[in-house]
Parts: sequence; structure tokens; C-alpha cells
Amino acid sequence: MTGLTSLIKRNCRLFFKDKGMFFTSLITPIILLVLYATFLAKVYRDSFVSAMPEGFHLDEALINGTVGAQLISSLLAVSCVTVAFCSNMLMIQDKISGARRDLTMTPVRPAALALGYFAASTLATLIICFAALAVCLVYLAFVGWYLSVADVLRLALDVILLVLFGTSLSSLINYPLSTNGQGSAVGTIVSAGYGFLCGAYMPISSFSDGLQKVLSFLPGTYGTSLIRNHALRGVYEEMANQGVPAQVLEGIRDSVDCNLYFFGEKVSIGAMYAVLVGATVALVGVYVLIQTLAGRKRRKIGRKQTA
Repeated sequence: MTGLTSLIKRNCRLFFKDKGMFFTSLITPIILLVLYATFLAKVYRDSFVSAMPEGFHLDEALINGTVGAQLISSLLAVSCVTVAFCSNMLMIQDKISGARRDLTMTPVRPAALALGYFAASTLATLIICFAALAVCLVYLAFVGWYLSVADVLRLALDVILLVLFGTSLSSLINYPLSTNGQGSAVGTIVSAGYGFLCGAYMPISSFSDGLQKVLSFLPGTYGTSLIRNHALRGVYEEMANQGVPAQVLEGIRDSVDCNLYFFGEKVSIGAMYAVLVGATVALVGVYVLIQTLAGRKRRKIGRKQTA
């Protein structure tokens, strides 16, 4: 345990010492918020207004709060995963510098080495994503606040789970990479494509039936829906208080992926949590197993060369 703790401290220190890596990870969510508010806000607003019954009008503040909640849920859903790929670049840099080879020659077990990278990346990503969550809450306070304390706590839990999922996914994908170019290329691909695959940029409900069924197998889809449900819960409650029919509310929930369907069956909130947690545990297990097997192989080769 002492060896694992030392590895976590060492990896965290190196991440925050690299100003370029740290500030790039930190500024990414802020840039996304500006871009989302600039380009996506109007799309979300028009989509929401068109879903309302003809002749039915809502308060401007409620409309702004709805759009703002959609924006921050999209931002957080994407950032928790993309920032994890940035913070996990240390694994690649250690291979380039030779530090990884030196670490494998120490008495530290391969599993502890793997968990050291995972835990340090998780802590770094959590710090950045909680900072992003704070900025998002300030943004909501300006455009329209309809969250309760319980909603904020649920959002924090969603961020933690998505960060764990993003870190486990990035750990597994980054493990075989050995150059900064490969890491940057993977990070760019993930940043560009993940938002579409998880339903952050465009709701899954707007895709074709076949694509919806394919995306329903991806854990990130359920992570986005969890954040969206908790960000919009207060908004839906206020809509009901202002007389929006239950049928219309259900249609709005369907249109923004608060309601997800797996081959026609509605997925409950509990099932969404189960999918996200289960996928994270599976990814971490595979990652540690691969690291352990590779570490044993390297040590066997080292002993043969010594002999």
C-alpha cells in the first residue's frame, strides 16, 4: 500500500508540475462552455420552443434555465471523459522518458503500478471537472436556477462516476501508445467524436432507429442521460407547476434523452447507474489484468537476460 501511495503522489506531482498539460486540461471545459453557449444554445432553445403546444407560453427565465441545464449537462458529460484522456498522458510520457522501464524494475507489483496511474489520473480529472461543475453552476445562477441541494449532490455523484468511467477507458486505450503523437491523435479523435456518440451534442432520439439501438450499448450514453436528468429535474417540476401537460413533459424528456430506451424498453435511473458502474469496473479489471500480465512477462525476460 505504501508503494501505491508513493506512485499516486509521484504521478499527481508530475501532472500538476507540467503546466502545459495541466492548463490545457483546465481550460478545455471553459472553452467548451463558451462554444456551447454561443452555438448550441440557440439550437436547444428552438428545439424546446417547437416542442411546446401551440399557444402555450412559458416564462423567459424558465426557457433560459432549460437551455442552460441542457448546455451544462452536455459540457460535463463530454469533459469528464475528454479531460481524463489529457490527464492520462503521463502514462505515455513515462514510456518516452524511460521512467516506466525504471519503475517496472522496482519491487512494486505491476497491478500497483497500473492502479497508481489510474488513481492519479482520476484525482487530477476530478479536480478539473469539479472546477468545471462550479463554473457551470455559476452559469446556471445567471441564466436560470432551478436546482435543489439534492440535485447538485446528484450532479456531483454523476461527475465522479463519469470521471471514473473516462479514466478507466483512457487507461485502457492509452496503455499500448508509446509516443506523444499517438496520444494527441487519440485525444483529438475522442474529443471530436465522443460528444456525438454519448448524445451530448445531438440527442440520441434524433438519430435513426438503427443507430439508436447501437448507441444504447455504449455506457457513456447513460452517463449523459444521468447528468441531464438531474440538471433538468427542477426545470420539469417548474413546468408542471406552470401547467405544462404531463404528456408534453414526457415528450420533452424523450427529445432530450432524459428518457432512454433499450430496444423499446424504458431504462430506469437505477439501471443507468448499474450500466455505468459495471462498465467502469470491467474496464479497470481488464486494464489491471493487461498491466499485470505484461509486467510479469517483462520481469521473466529480465531474469533470463540476467541469468
